[in-house]
Amino acid sequence: MSDKRETVDYKGNPTQVSCLGCARENEEMERTGTVLTTEHFGAHQDFEIPIPGFIIISSRRHLQSVDEFADEEKIDFINTLTAVRAGMRKALNIDVVYLVQEEDTSHHFHVWVFPRYDWMVEQFGKKTPSLRPIMEYAREHLKTEGNLEKVEETIAKLKTHLEAR
Repeated sequence: MSDKRETVDYKGNPTQVSCLGCARENEEMERTGTVLTTEHFGAHQDFEIPIPGFIIISSRRHLQSVDEFADEEKIDFINTLTAVRAGMRKALNIDVVYLVQEEDTSHHFHVWVFPRYDWMVEQFGKKTPSLRPIMEYAREHLKTEGNLEKVEETIAKLKTHLEAR
């Protein structure tokens, strides 16, 4: 992958990467917001969107689909996903999430574990078509000092919970 694109993290810092997953794994960029790392997967606050508890679970090797998982990756993935989801429920009091996986990106395989807060439903409604407008709203309006502090607190709470398990 040679074509780099500019992306801006949830704190407003721009970076140039070909693949976010490879850049994280190769330490070409800071591993911002990491809450859990296993042999095959990493879980972290979404790199670009400042929604507290918006967790991305991504493969550590470059692949794009679950059908490419080795047997040990299959087990590690479901264990990672259930640990993160349980942590979100217990440590963050997040009752509802949407799981989204897209194969048409240049990034590593990843799943969004997208929290559904009351304000999202009130402003944007339910169901998956509301996700993009919520993300755009967050990108444009939630990079405030107070919200970024809440994002960092949420990362710390979830990480502490997952480390204690």
